[in-house]
Amino acid sequence: MTTTEKIQLEKIADVEHEIFALLKQRYSPRIFKDKKISKNQLQQLFEAARWSASSNNLQPWRFLYAEKNTDTYNDILDCLSDFNKQWASNAPLLMLTAYKERTDQGKENFHALHDLGLCLGGMTVQAQYMGIGVHHMAGVDWKKAHKKFDIPEGFHVTTAVAIGHYGGDLDDLPTDLRDKEVATRKRIPQTEFAFEGSWGSTK
Repeated sequence: MTTTEKIQLEKIADVEHEIFALLKQRYSPRIFKDKKISKNQLQQLFEAARWSASSNNLQPWRFLYAEKNTDTYNDILDCLSDFNKQWASNAPLLMLTAYKERTDQGKENFHALHDLGLCLGGMTVQAQYMGIGVHHMAGVDWKKAHKKFDIPEGFHVTTAVAIGHYGGDLDDLPTDLRDKEVATRKRIPQTEFAFEGSWGSTK
C-alpha cells in the first residue's frame, strides 16, 4: 500500500451514525496524481452541478477553470492566498466559482450563494465517485480575480477549487502542510448545530 493510499484509508470519517460511503471517504487533499482531468470527466462534474437544486431553478452558478501549464491556470493561482499557493500548484486543474447576484428581472437573488454551495456539494460527491479529489478554498482575492479575468458586473467570484485524482507525493508539501495532510479529521458534534424545538436545545 502506498503512502497516499494509506492516507485515504485513514481519512475515512469516524462517523457516529452510518452515512453514504462516498461522504465518509471525501476529504480535501493538497496533493494529487500527475494525471490530467479528461474532458469527459470534467463534463461529468459540471453535469452534477447542473442538476443540483436551485431556488426558482435560476442556476446562478458560474465557473472559470484552467489546466496546469496554461496562462489562465497561473493567473488563477496568482489570485490565491499565500497559504493556498503553497500547495494548489499540485492540482492538475484550478477553478474559480462565482454566482449571479440578481435575477434577470433585476431583483437581488438572496439564495444565489446558497445555490452555488449546493451545486459544489453535488460536484464534490460526483468527483468522489470518480476517484477525484476536490479542495475548496476560501482564500482567494476575489477583487483581483474580477480585474484579472474581466468578470462582468453582476457576478461575484466566491471561492477557488483545486481538482485532481487522489494520489501524489507528500514530499511536494512543506513540512507543516504534510502534517495537516495526515492529521485526523474532526467535526463538532450534532448537539452543537442541530436543535429540536428551541435554539440551543440539547434534548
